[in-house]
Amino acid sequence: MTVAETNWAGNHVYRAQRVARPRTVDELRALVVGASAVRPLGSRHSFNALADTDDLLLSTVALPELVRVDPDARTVTVGGGMRYGAVADQLHRAGWALPNLASLPHISVAGAVATGTHGSGDRNGSLATAVSGLRIMTAAGEEVELRRGEEGFDGAVVSLGALGVVTEMTLDVVPTFDVHQRLFGHVPWDVVVERFDEVSASAYSVSLFTTWHEDTIGLAWLKEVADGAFGESFFGAAPLTEQRHMLADQDPRHTTVQLGVAGPWHERLPHFRPEFTPSSGAEIQSEYLVPRAHAREAILAMRDLGPRLAGVLQVGEIRTVAADELWLSSAYGTDVVGFHLTWRPDQAAVAAVLPAIEGELFPLGARPHWGKVYVDRDRLVPGMYPRLEEFGSLAARFDPRGVFRNAMLRGLLEG
Repeated sequence: MTVAETNWAGNHVYRAQRVARPRTVDELRALVVGASAVRPLGSRHSFNALADTDDLLLSTVALPELVRVDPDARTVTVGGGMRYGAVADQLHRAGWALPNLASLPHISVAGAVATGTHGSGDRNGSLATAVSGLRIMTAAGEEVELRRGEEGFDGAVVSLGALGVVTEMTLDVVPTFDVHQRLFGHVPWDVVVERFDEVSASAYSVSLFTTWHEDTIGLAWLKEVADGAFGESFFGAAPLTEQRHMLADQDPRHTTVQLGVAGPWHERLPHFRPEFTPSSGAEIQSEYLVPRAHAREAILAMRDLGPRLAGVLQVGEIRTVAADELWLSSAYGTDVVGFHLTWRPDQAAVAAVLPAIEGELFPLGARPHWGKVYVDRDRLVPGMYPRLEEFGSLAARFDPRGVFRNAMLRGLLEG
C-alpha cells in the first residue's frame, strides 16, 4: 500500500504501511526491532523508490540534534537526522567548516552520504569522503560503530540504508574559510569539449549549466576561496553583472550571493539558500557520473541528444568529483564528471528519454546517482561496482534477516 507521504518534489509517493518519527534513540530501537521491514527516510530529496518498504518508513527528522566538535581530532559528530544547513551554521560559528557542500543545504547528512551525493571540484570528493566514523542501529536494535580504516568501513559509508539507521556520523572538518562566486555567460562549446581539464580546474568548484541544445554553455558558475582571483573573462566569456538563477524563470534571490562578494563557506558553496525552495521545486532529477577519461565523448553524446531533450529538460549541469575508495560510490576508483539533469515534472516523458541517454553514457562507464531517476533496462548498474558482492556480504552481516532491504535493493544485490 502507499501512505500519504511523498518526496520533496512530489513525483514519488512512498510505498509503506506506516510512518514513524521517533524522537529518541530508544524510540528508534523499539520501532526497528518491532518491524518486519524498515527503510530510513531523511529529508526526502531522492526521486525514486529507494525508501519504499513493505512495512515501516522511519523518518529521522525528529531525532535529537547533535553537533559536537572535536578540535584536536578536527572532526564533528552530528545526529543522524540533521541537515547540512543546520550543521554548517553551527560549525561556522565554532570556527570550522566542511571541505565541500552539495548545491542544496536542505539535505540530510546521513541521507546524502548514503546515496553518494556530491558537490563539485576537481580536488573535492563526494560528501561521503568526509566521513570518518558511523554509528548504525541494526535490525536487532544494536548500535554498531565503525571508524575509518576498520574492516567494512569503506562499504558502510555509501550504504543505501541497507545496513541500518545511521544515528550519528563523524565528519572531517577544516578551519572556516570564505568563498566568492562569479558567473560567466555563453562559454563556447569547443572550449568545453577540447579544454575541459582547464575549464574544470579554473576554480575551487565549477558548474556548467546548459539545456544541451543551445549554441553555447548558458552559464558557468565558479566558486573560489576568497584569496583566489577570477580573470576578467572565462575562456572568452564575459562575467555577468546581475545575480542569476540557473533557471531563467526562477527568482535569483533564491540563490546564494554571487558577483564576487565574499562570504562564509556555507553561504557560498551551495547554489541555494536554505530558507527558500531549491531549484524549481516542481521537477524530477537524474544524474550520471562518467569516468573523467571519457568526459569529451560524454559531452559530445549529450550534445547530440540535445534536441531530443528539449521538450522535457529544464536545465543540465556538468560538475566534477574526485575519486574515492568507497565501495558503492559513483566515484569509486576514478575521477568522474557528473551530468545532472533537472527535468520537468513529467514522469512518463522522462522515462521515455532516459534509455537514449543511458545507451550513450553506460558504455562509457557512467554510474547513475543512487537517489535520482534512472532506468537500467539491461541491468548494467550492478556490474559497474566491483565491490558489490562484498557489500552484499557486509549488508547480510549487519542485517541477516533483510529487514532493511526493499525491492530496489533486492534487485541490486540479489539479481
